[in-house]
Amino acid sequence: MAAWNSYSSILVPPSPPPRPTVAVPALKPSPLCLHRRHSQKPLCLPCAPASSDTAASSSLDSRPRRIALFVEPSPFAYVSGYKNRFQNFIKYLREMGDEVIVITTHEGVPQEFYGAKLIGSWSFPCPWYQKVPLSLALSPRIIGEVARFKPDIIHASSPGIMVFGALIIAKLLCVPLVMSYHTHVPIYIPRYTFSWLVKPMWLIIKFFHRAADLTLVPSVAIGKDLQAAHVTAANKILLWNKGVDSESFHPRFRNEEMRARLTNGEPEKPLILYVGRLGVEKSLDFLKRVMDRLPGSRIAFVGDGPFRNACSVHRYITRRRAITGLCQWGCVCDAF
Repeated sequence: MAAWNSYSSILVPPSPPPRPTVAVPALKPSPLCLHRRHSQKPLCLPCAPASSDTAASSSLDSRPRRIALFVEPSPFAYVSGYKNRFQNFIKYLREMGDEVIVITTHEGVPQEFYGAKLIGSWSFPCPWYQKVPLSLALSPRIIGEVARFKPDIIHASSPGIMVFGALIIAKLLCVPLVMSYHTHVPIYIPRYTFSWLVKPMWLIIKFFHRAADLTLVPSVAIGKDLQAAHVTAANKILLWNKGVDSESFHPRFRNEEMRARLTNGEPEKPLILYVGRLGVEKSLDFLKRVMDRLPGSRIAFVGDGPFRNACSVHRYITRRRAITGLCQWGCVCDAF
């Protein structure tokens, strides 16, 4: 419990104890505290400890943590929505002095990242989505590496196959387990495979997240969906807010050359920009209907994915003289 509370202080900023007359909502926004550790103000819990315990709690709160991250697929090789989130998460944990070990799928994984040790686990392609690598991460080598690391807490991305390995290892080591839910698979299933798989998938998600000490969700909407499906107790679901890197995404990076590229040589035209993965679940067909109402505008897609070569979208973006392509981080900042 102490390790869980310690880890929660990274994710939840210190706040005063709630007044008895104020009801606490089931889903509480808890922005990620990246830049500063508030060791002088320990995390306020519903049951306040005695004064002697407060000092001990504060001391525990300020010590470096040992965090084992299980992330599938790799945030270093696979382009996905949470790639930058986990890379920045690791970076700021290391800057605050925490020790981090990362277990992820094996392809394209460097040996270390900002001083965090990276361990690749043998992976295989997802049967329904070949570009997504999956891994159980339950080999004796992985178990031994995590056991020798002696983590205070294990954090696993969900859903996936690797979360099962993270759960087993957390139970073997008697370590608190946090799961962060990133991909709303029950919504994607009907678009990629058979609709009858939705109910079994909800059962799998419930099994894993009821075993976790805490579930983090990327949006209020997804948190409400998990509550409505009774995935886990409402007080175990917290919002892990997204943020904007104001250093990278800044008006000083305005680039007329990029503007001309995105508009295909017509920078004076209104521009609609989509940055992200090109997948069927993104409902990109909706943009065609938007563009039909804006005949003088231009649209640009910065990204890549299986939907890039879909016939309807390809014909449309060719006719509207839009461009597509996968850009590196600096290119994305210029595009914005």
